[in-house]
Amino acid sequence: MSHHFELAGQSVPAGQRRTMQLALAQLYTQSPLTVPVEVVNGKQPGPVLLLCAAIHGDELNGIEVVNQVLAKINPARLRGTLVAVPVVNVFGFIHKSRYLPDRRDLNRCFPGSEKGSLGARVAHFFVNEIVSKCSHIIDLHTGAIHRANLPQIRAQLDCPVTRQMAENFGAPIILDASIRDGSLRAVAEAQGVPVILYEAGEALRFDPLPIKAGVRGVIRVMRGLGMLKSSTVKSASEAIIARSSTWIRAEHDGLLHLKVRLGDRIRKGDILGTISAPLGAEQCLIVAPRSGIVIGSLTMPLVNEGDAICHIALFDEIKQAELTVERFVDELDIQPPAM
Repeated sequence: MSHHFELAGQSVPAGQRRTMQLALAQLYTQSPLTVPVEVVNGKQPGPVLLLCAAIHGDELNGIEVVNQVLAKINPARLRGTLVAVPVVNVFGFIHKSRYLPDRRDLNRCFPGSEKGSLGARVAHFFVNEIVSKCSHIIDLHTGAIHRANLPQIRAQLDCPVTRQMAENFGAPIILDASIRDGSLRAVAEAQGVPVILYEAGEALRFDPLPIKAGVRGVIRVMRGLGMLKSSTVKSASEAIIARSSTWIRAEHDGLLHLKVRLGDRIRKGDILGTISAPLGAEQCLIVAPRSGIVIGSLTMPLVNEGDAICHIALFDEIKQAELTVERFVDELDIQPPAM
């Protein structure tokens, strides 16, 4: 039976795709500002998956993931509907900024309100015009500026559907992450919509490994949901679930010389690097307080006391986590950049 998909007053027939520009607001010049959306409506009915990126406007890897996934999808072979939003925070994207013009973080503004701040209005628009039409969500992110993340999934694993999506994605590490108030995950989960958040790479740049892993992961999730045909979905044992994580912070101000990279296994007491004065006369050793895997790191060598330097995921089976990360990188056949 033919089925149409309705979004923002526009209809997409079964077996077709359509690019839309949804009116969001205006710039100072009163030029219209729109959110780009592409809807791929499969020939057969099924789940409605929202694939979105750049809720933080400087997080570019996800935009490329969305575009590469769209290039692979044939609506004649798709079951269900893919709603792709490569740039949610168009204000931040234009200004190469994580934030909205009022310096608010859009991912702390959900569900928003029609009459609130700019962030609240953008969030309200996104929830009511797009999120409300979807049954599943993959939200694509990177590290903040001057911070890089190892490919990882963050999700609340109490929900069986969310957990299965997280495992199917195939990132080496899953963080069983609590939901933050005001986030897209919070409002979607409250509405019964399972969400996984993919974190990988660094802001304001394209990273080949995170992009390739992201495209592969999205396709795997779509196969797991039955949207794409697949003989098998790779074993859930590929991903290792971290029981918690912690940040190592700078104890002194100075120049950072970090000796570990993303994906490295560290042991309690290991020397991770040094912080020195500009003339190099004084050095402070950075000592690992716990054993784990490096899943995030600072890429800026200038640090103040208290700055986050390394994000460490903690595991019950750390050796297995190390092997999983190594296998993940080998499969993608891309060498991770030195940090």
